[in-house]
Amino acid sequence: MTAEGGADRAAGDGRPIGSGEFAALMAGLGGFEPQPRLAVAVSGGADSLALCLLCHQWAEARGGSVLALTVDHRLRLESTAEAAAVNARLSARGIAHVILTWHGDKPVTGIQDAARAARYRLLIEHAAEAGLLHLMLAHHRDDQAETLLLRLSRASGLDGLAGMAAIRELPALRLLRPLLCQPKTRLEATLLAFGLTWHHDPSNLATTYARGRLRRATDTLGREGLTSRGLAETARRLGLARAALDDATAALLGRSAAVDPRGFVWLEPEPLAAAPGEIGRRALARCLAVVGRADPPPRREGLDLLFGAIGRGLPDGRTLAGCRILRHRHRLLVVREPADAAAPAALAPGRRLWWDRRFLIRLAPDAGNGVVIGALGDDGWLEARDRIDATRQPPVPAPARATLPALRDQHGLLAVPHLGISRSGRPATSDLLFAPAMPLAGATFGVAWNNAGLI
Repeated sequence: MTAEGGADRAAGDGRPIGSGEFAALMAGLGGFEPQPRLAVAVSGGADSLALCLLCHQWAEARGGSVLALTVDHRLRLESTAEAAAVNARLSARGIAHVILTWHGDKPVTGIQDAARAARYRLLIEHAAEAGLLHLMLAHHRDDQAETLLLRLSRASGLDGLAGMAAIRELPALRLLRPLLCQPKTRLEATLLAFGLTWHHDPSNLATTYARGRLRRATDTLGREGLTSRGLAETARRLGLARAALDDATAALLGRSAAVDPRGFVWLEPEPLAAAPGEIGRRALARCLAVVGRADPPPRREGLDLLFGAIGRGLPDGRTLAGCRILRHRHRLLVVREPADAAAPAALAPGRRLWWDRRFLIRLAPDAGNGVVIGALGDDGWLEARDRIDATRQPPVPAPARATLPALRDQHGLLAVPHLGISRSGRPATSDLLFAPAMPLAGATFGVAWNNAGLI
């Protein structure tokens, strides 16, 4: 949401972002290695090009490097040529660049959401495979304002209205947005100061999409006081409230929840049911996100019903957000719903894969080709149970068995690492870690920084 009028343009909004100011923004994100290596998502627009050049300048001054990543969605005829033009521009400045293509059929409806999901998947997978720990995104203050308005239109709760986080921890890397507190005008001025112009994507103003309609209504909204500055400030304040709730939720989870590295969560029902309602529901939602689908989050109505049932002792099992929640002796067990497990995926020797939004797996270099990872299933359990050394392997609760990760090849079941079995007698994987899309109690919501610190 970029205001062209004077209502949202304070003095200094058109100044380029200098190297010192950008270094202060990066310091607010913290956690970089001595010679930082960054992946930067670059679309070819002013925002991402400016971020890429700033990151390149910052990393190079510290002996590090940048890898620019452009996703060609193949949704417009011009997209391939535009991605090639970005490659030429960045290569001329000595910046390594890779074009990632979204192959396959495209959906007829929900194309923007599907394209966004594909973009993040391609960016994260490539950055992680390259061993990069930080993926830089060029979202800015105007984007944050649009996000708040869009989520208001969908009756979002506090978490949604807090907008985008400056820092988001994923299993393989961090998503970082160092420019969230900067207006778009400053990014454009920065790019011009670097001696570059940029490509205008006509779809950004297309009235087919809600964001395009909001951008066309910027002047009208600004005259009513709904400026990007004010909206982003509202999101920031809500972000601080969300961070405080995150802290209280983490404290409750520390008393009531335990993660099993085989992909499920144990819950003590008493402290959960005794907690303030909002904190208890948030803790329960976090458990569901760890085990099941982190996105989209469970609907409030379903969460309310589940939380109420737990307060009554949960006499019957429930399903929500890709999970089964049931009593197991004196505790609650949250397991992945078998029908919601990810489809089998091919594994290449020595390569790493994030499967089922829960497990990071690296196939052993000598494992051979034709290996796939998938859910063990009931039939797989029947085949595997007689090969388990019960003296060395802790028992797996029956509801959790079907969704254990299992390796298969052309001969059938090859290995079930969490059961300690492998056809050859030696491990088929180099690594197998429980790495859910959302940690049970990780860092709190990351609020944007400016050059003076947390704002």
